[in-house]
Amino acid sequence: MPRTDRPRTPAGRSSRDAGRTLRARCAALGSALGTLWAIAPPWVRHPFRWQRTPVPWPAVLRGALGAGPLLGVSVATGHGGAGVMAGVGAMLAGVNDRPGTRRTGIAHIGVPAFAGATGVLVGSVFSLLVPSAWWAVPLLFAVGLVSGAVSVTGPVLSAAAMQLLVMMTVSAGMPLPGTPWFKAGCFLGGAAWLLLLRLALRPLRRRGGPLDGERAAVAQVYDALADALEAVGRPGAVGARRRLTAALDRADEALAMRRFLHPRRRSDRHGAVLGERLATAAALCEAAVALLCEGRQLPARLARGPRRLAEAVRTGEPPGALPAPASTTPASSSFDRALLEAARTFARTAPAEPGKPHTVPAEPLEAAGPPTGPQPRRSGRRRGVFGPAGREYGLQVAVCVATGAAVAQPLSTEHWYWIPMTAAFLAKPDLGPLFSRTVNRFAGTVLGVLCFGLLTVVCSGPWWPVAVAVATGALIPVATRHFALQTFVITVLVLSFVFTAGDTQAAGARLTHTAVACGIVLIAGHLTLALAPGARVRHRFAGAVRTTEEYVRCALAARTPAPAPAAGAPVTAGTPPSTGDAQRRALRRAAYRALGEARVLADTAAAEFPSLRGRANELLPALAAAESVVDSATACSVRIANGAAPPAPEQAARLAAELADVAHRLETHGPRRDSGPRLQKSLTALDARLRATSPAGDRPR
Repeated sequence: MPRTDRPRTPAGRSSRDAGRTLRARCAALGSALGTLWAIAPPWVRHPFRWQRTPVPWPAVLRGALGAGPLLGVSVATGHGGAGVMAGVGAMLAGVNDRPGTRRTGIAHIGVPAFAGATGVLVGSVFSLLVPSAWWAVPLLFAVGLVSGAVSVTGPVLSAAAMQLLVMMTVSAGMPLPGTPWFKAGCFLGGAAWLLLLRLALRPLRRRGGPLDGERAAVAQVYDALADALEAVGRPGAVGARRRLTAALDRADEALAMRRFLHPRRRSDRHGAVLGERLATAAALCEAAVALLCEGRQLPARLARGPRRLAEAVRTGEPPGALPAPASTTPASSSFDRALLEAARTFARTAPAEPGKPHTVPAEPLEAAGPPTGPQPRRSGRRRGVFGPAGREYGLQVAVCVATGAAVAQPLSTEHWYWIPMTAAFLAKPDLGPLFSRTVNRFAGTVLGVLCFGLLTVVCSGPWWPVAVAVATGALIPVATRHFALQTFVITVLVLSFVFTAGDTQAAGARLTHTAVACGIVLIAGHLTLALAPGARVRHRFAGAVRTTEEYVRCALAARTPAPAPAAGAPVTAGTPPSTGDAQRRALRRAAYRALGEARVLADTAAAEFPSLRGRANELLPALAAAESVVDSATACSVRIANGAAPPAPEQAARLAAELADVAHRLETHGPRRDSGPRLQKSLTALDARLRATSPAGDRPR
């Protein structure tokens, strides 16, 4: 039968028209919101940033088995106070449970845990000996000054300083039964429980052999190297190089932590072989940076070699055939030579020099002999703590925490600790822009209080806080993607602790105290930032430029050229890198690391209020120009290693002196006298002169 269409009714046509109109309006609204988002200032956009990372399922399992079971044991035995303190220790250990090897987890969790236990001990003794809580104001000011200054030294010590300050505040203000030593032991026991879970709940050993975590870290270096080679000559080349440098740092940290925890195992076969493979990866990375500086797209076969090496590190199997040498430039010749050395290294099952670990330290090993050239500055951490950045950070934290403690005394004499504790988390300078973390903290607290209030209405009995602690403990590793989400999870978890301790009406008061703490941090924190806006970025940038100066001096120094690789060279035992090569690569990594830290700091400062960022956003192009200087110095070093004539000593000294002058201007001149564009112009001109030191045929096209 012929097909006949049903007549369209007016009602059907009107519904389809309404649907099209609704979709058009939604598209127009989305376009308008996108336009507003594009023109919004950075301090408005930053609170909505979301990190996209894979779900760390092992950490989720450890979080579920951490604080919740400890709280359940305390409820079952009738020792709520001990369970609360142990649960807090496990919670903070879960926050510091970062990805990495099991041995690096000992440092990431153990060092802050000992600092937190010390804070519990000091705060508990203070609450017993001092009759008035007003004495906590000068004490927290002094401890906050130290805590903020230490935060510039690195993530581990920063977390330790944070836990020292927070747990001292909580122990001085939270009335829990037990002696100071008992409470400190409960806190340390909770952190030790989660650390034990990290050490015990390990994946099955793969066929690659022992040191699975360290092997994975070294394999990631080769994978990042392959990604960088594929990105050469493309828009994402600089980002790939930064990820390569970060992977090399993580692998070196993993092997260094193993040597530190097992000093008697320096001569074991597996660790020494893995150290040699990491040293080989460092040589390949140096050649890859030179290829990146040339800016020409590479054939796809070149990245297959590092991919096969990465798989060989993971599985313990031979890498198979590697790409044949095809040297056309000094950079490609250096890469082919390093790849041939990698083939020799991977062909061995025993170290070339038993008893001597071949690693690529961030700083040259003292055991390598007396220094023969410039060295990375070993007093960087001490200068950071007592330098301008440390003083500014310390003052910001001390003022916010002491002000919070003073304001909390008349508001709540029994539970005054919440306001200074919240202020300590908010004022910590390495947690993001001040306005962004304050907004996210308040939003997360509001959602957490509302959620916990709903649970108190729906649930009953003594065990539901334990179930809440299990669920929120499992969410802590996932909640690190956004500060508001992390605040929400921790707020619900802490309120379950407080509820178990007997304070059943804490939710409403916590919301009020959080609002007061946010207001204090916004006022007091911005006042300390307004004293010298952008100063900490310029001083960090100056230190990075001085490290770059040291590397340029070392990279331009004359040295004996290496022999060119032969296509049919036999695969025999290789030669470990010389002391000079190790020093040069350590200086290069130190320069990249210092510039990366300055770039992160400048990016954070650029998201502050315009009156507080001190034109820090103008320094981002200058920092990119400084990284290009390190790239060009690496390319020049590779050309010298391939037999090119090094620049005259006067020329090398003049280039290094120009970098020293840029660092001096950053330290002594203000942003008005030496703005970011002026610094960028100076560094770009220096980069051009550094590239011009190569022969005409070897310059990047």
